[in-house]
Amino acid sequence: MQYTHNFNPTISDEDIFSEIVREKEDIGYYNLPFQDTAPLKEYAKSVKQSNIVVIGIGGSTLGTYAIYKYLKHSRKLDKKLIFLETTDPIDIQSKIQSIDLQDTLFIVISKSGTTVETVSIFKYINSLVVCDKTNTVIVTENDSKLNRYAQINGMQVFEIPKNVGGRFSVFSAVGLLPLAIVGIDIDELLKGAKKLHDAFFIKKDDVQERLLKKARFLVEYKNSFNINVVFSYSSRLEGFNKWYIQLWGESLGKIDINNTRQGLTPIGIIGPIDQHSFLQLIIEGRRDKTVTVIKVENFDNDLKIPAITLEGLEELDYLNDLEFSSLIKSQADATIEAIQNLNDIPCDVITIDGVCESAIASLMYEYELLTSLCGKFMYINTYDQPGVESGKIILKKKLQS
Repeated sequence: MQYTHNFNPTISDEDIFSEIVREKEDIGYYNLPFQDTAPLKEYAKSVKQSNIVVIGIGGSTLGTYAIYKYLKHSRKLDKKLIFLETTDPIDIQSKIQSIDLQDTLFIVISKSGTTVETVSIFKYINSLVVCDKTNTVIVTENDSKLNRYAQINGMQVFEIPKNVGGRFSVFSAVGLLPLAIVGIDIDELLKGAKKLHDAFFIKKDDVQERLLKKARFLVEYKNSFNINVVFSYSSRLEGFNKWYIQLWGESLGKIDINNTRQGLTPIGIIGPIDQHSFLQLIIEGRRDKTVTVIKVENFDNDLKIPAITLEGLEELDYLNDLEFSSLIKSQADATIEAIQNLNDIPCDVITIDGVCESAIASLMYEYELLTSLCGKFMYINTYDQPGVESGKIILKKKLQS
């Protein structure tokens, strides 16, 4: 992974790093790259169904979708992965109608085991097909009500560790189980995450330096640059953008130890599509945004613009024989140069190696680390979500009244 930036805050980060090392003893996501994947792979081999339906919401689906979206067109996968994650009735029906329910495995994921959206959808599925140990697997905490339901019905259960929050759970069974079942190499995923872990905690190389520097900058200048734009130059990263928005917003929008409201606003956009919309706001709008451009070095695709001349458009023949992958990389470089030439928009660039498991996992683990670092600099609890919980309480009262 290559990296460049145009900001350079210089303050010692030893204390923050020590805090993260201490936190690592209690917060479980840090150590997920070192888990034993054998039980997950063994179960995955036993699955005969062609359709894999994940029933969950938020942290139970977004990370898995991010990886699946990034890799699915570069892998020969013999199973289809579908996500039921909204109570929108049109979305539910349209997805259900597109698959054979008799040839479907349902993976029900809820850390608490009582997520309203998840249980509601699962109830609907139960009205359409018999859900039993042959076609349903549960992913939840070991003492949840959903776990009890699974035990009563003899269903296979995979545990979400209590010290792993939902939005940090993609490298647990939450993400690894469905991905392994459809044929994605979960060992390579963990290898990519472990590479970032070791670079930050053990080697203490440029990865540690740049993440500490970036986190400190984002927090120290949050009143000037409160909006953090991730500009991903690949449509395959659409899922990553959605995952980043949840990770950033739900983790960092908090009240700190001084009872002061904190937060950084995440925005995820896709290049080159948003060069024709949001880039205008970046270039000539208010200077309240940082920009992170994410490039893909190797698309593993040689699709070319054909060498043909269109009458009236001869002046664009310089595009002939150009690979689309080269075009999108040039578009990213042009955007980066346009931003950096202004000298008043904080901009950094992440170039990931290619379309493979280790590349997307490294990127996601890096953003988990960055989120934790920002939380430490802000003096907040990165891992709770009281604002979300208050809405759940209100919803429950409304539905029960």
